[in-house]
Amino acid sequence: MNLKKIIINKTWYFWEYWGRFVPEPLVPVMDEIRDAFFKLKDDKKFLAELHDLYKNYVWRLSPLIFAKNLTEKLWWAKIFLKNEGVNHTWAHKINHCVGQALIAKYLWKKRIIAETGAGQHWLATSAICAKLNLECVIYMGKKDYDRQRPNVYMMELAWAKVIPVMEWNMTLRDAVNAALKDLLNNSEDSYYLLWTACGPNPYPSMNVFFQKIIWEEVREQLEVNPDYLVACVGWWSNAQWLFYEFLDDENVKLIWVEAGWEWIIKWKHAARFQQKQVGVVEWFKSLFLQNKDWQVQDTSSISAGLDYSWVSPQLTYLEEIWRLEMKYALDSEVLEAVKILMQTEGILPALESAHAVVEAMKLAPTLDKDKIIVIWISGRWDKDLFITAPKLDEKFIPFLKDYIKKHD
Repeated sequence: MNLKKIIINKTWYFWEYWGRFVPEPLVPVMDEIRDAFFKLKDDKKFLAELHDLYKNYVWRLSPLIFAKNLTEKLWWAKIFLKNEGVNHTWAHKINHCVGQALIAKYLWKKRIIAETGAGQHWLATSAICAKLNLECVIYMGKKDYDRQRPNVYMMELAWAKVIPVMEWNMTLRDAVNAALKDLLNNSEDSYYLLWTACGPNPYPSMNVFFQKIIWEEVREQLEVNPDYLVACVGWWSNAQWLFYEFLDDENVKLIWVEAGWEWIIKWKHAARFQQKQVGVVEWFKSLFLQNKDWQVQDTSSISAGLDYSWVSPQLTYLEEIWRLEMKYALDSEVLEAVKILMQTEGILPALESAHAVVEAMKLAPTLDKDKIIVIWISGRWDKDLFITAPKLDEKFIPFLKDYIKKHD
């Protein structure tokens, strides 16, 4: 079985999980993007331009760091960190934003629209839009708009128009709906830059293609196959790119880590694989957290980037065929992992990435010393400052109050 070929394919089927449940007016829009992508991904001129931006704008390749101190603290298996936080805009998101923005340019689109939760995707999108002279409109749930203010500030510096969405739960799900309405009304000159491997065809395949460079680099940097790859998982943005290069290497074990919030009970977490329910939402068929009335339910997580009710159809397919193992981490464990990684390696991971660190710290002491674990550090931590600092530093809130009082 060639899993790489299955995960990037034009038919948009991943066993029984698939999708393009779109309104009729958007069928030609999705066809246009699909046809452009599958043509351009083999076009030498397009690929040369893409890799030039990877090298000279994104600053690839990102480092693979041997976590010597963390390895010694946990005593056994060797731990490596693939650190995407050093990229331009400080996360992995810039990779697919560059790729899709180029496709938009090739399609002569002048306006980019989409949504964000944690803000890293649209920080990267606003940056590449500024670089390529594209108009940028960003939808963001009001809750995320408030708790990710540092990213909103930087997006607006790049002339992006950031629109807080006030409907329903005011999180990512509602921002997606707002962006899709915009696309329906402005499809002629606008391109919807979706940030993950969910949604309608061709986005699941397209974003894997633009992000797979991360693990092509890991194979070269490590020179031998790792034994375990560990990453966090929201929709699948934070995990799919990690594993693509090694999907067909059966001896490489793949572990994804979901957001368990404070405890795993069906109404308070973002762990879809602890409560498997198939549905069709947001234009694709996959697993969704749903309530007793089969409506998509709200989720809870300390991480804005993992706080979703659904996952990629590709991910669901891989879990169904037992190619990966699904775990979860609690918020308290995540905060502890942030502190430990900083205290041992001087690296502050994003809260999303810290979920993977939690699982790796549990795994390492159970393995032999010659085993290799690669953790994916997807981005920087300072975007989470106003979420984590009040929990880790009792002086932070008094400092803010004093600062505001002095500058009011």
